[in-house]
Amino acid sequence: MVDVMLLAGTRPEAVKLATLAQALDTRPGLRPLFVHSGQHPGMVEQALAQFDRAVDGWLEVPPRRSGTQAELISGMLPALDEAMRRYAPSAVVVQGDTATALAGALTAFWLGIPVVHLEAGLRTHDLASPFPEEGTRQMISRIAALHLSPSPAAAATLRAEGVPTERITVVGNTVVDAVLTIAARDLPARESALALLEMGVAEAGEQLVLVTSHRRESWGEPLARTLTAVRRIVDLHPQVQVLFPAHPNPDVRAQVETALSDVSRVTVTEPLEYPDLVRALRLATLVLTDSGGVQEEAPTFGTPVLVLRDTTERPEAVTAGCAWLVGTDVDLIVTAAGHVLSGDLRAAPAANPYGDGYAAVRSAVAIEALLGLADPASAADLQTATG
Repeated sequence: MVDVMLLAGTRPEAVKLATLAQALDTRPGLRPLFVHSGQHPGMVEQALAQFDRAVDGWLEVPPRRSGTQAELISGMLPALDEAMRRYAPSAVVVQGDTATALAGALTAFWLGIPVVHLEAGLRTHDLASPFPEEGTRQMISRIAALHLSPSPAAAATLRAEGVPTERITVVGNTVVDAVLTIAARDLPARESALALLEMGVAEAGEQLVLVTSHRRESWGEPLARTLTAVRRIVDLHPQVQVLFPAHPNPDVRAQVETALSDVSRVTVTEPLEYPDLVRALRLATLVLTDSGGVQEEAPTFGTPVLVLRDTTERPEAVTAGCAWLVGTDVDLIVTAAGHVLSGDLRAAPAANPYGDGYAAVRSAVAIEALLGLADPASAADLQTATG
């Protein structure tokens, strides 16, 4: 058996890698090995459990004190080096733009292990936004052996940066596979607040507005503007109920609760488990978010998204008419939300532009080809057959 290490440290990474692990299970000779970097303790295990998977290995990372990127990555690197030497995988898959992805890619590269970058080629071309994610993606792209791109546009970006075409495979985004898997189970809400809101939508015709804001560049004044906009939306639309799963950072959580604790029809919760998040996206009339993952997930249900950022590395939803960039301008957020809630602005009735549910299978075939276990053309053939 050939081991393929799947490295995750955050819930979004785990969700997007879980369906790839399932696809690798079906390929003869390949064995997925899920390793938790320790970046967000408990979150990876929680996410994988929704896909009936478990972590195979944990890294021993020193406790964090300062919370800086330097502290996090410097703590992970020795542990990653030890783990990769011990497990000796034939390839290491990193996902997206996290500190775990960067540290994992660097360590694998230094050890001569091929780096597979899942969700490769996303760019804003602005190193300050999103920060530090844009820089992280660009650095990983310089050393990856295989780029699994979510869209033709992302693949074109990589080619324009000099990445050879034979190292790029357009697969779609595995988060769409994950959303479809969870949505098909139609699990009841575990979060009691979400269950109550669901009753209000079903029985009283209320409209649910889901709000998430977690990116580092949103903290402070940008978040304050978003919270002001939420208050105004509630004041202007008596049929609206707002669900705000707050970021676990204590300063962010305190800012959210201080601004919204006295506002009726606003419910602040802990971060939702993934099935509850999928259920909320399906139920919502509108989503306000700075999350890249939510931009990809919401179009599966035709749920309109107002993107609380000035730029996005995921322009496909905007182009398709599923999402609109509003930044954190209070008036723009409130006006756009009003158009959606009144029915004047709707998401385009199109398929999710980020994938069709076969991204994990295409990715597994491409990894087989990288490792010499399949014809390199087979991934392209599969893309044509499933696309």
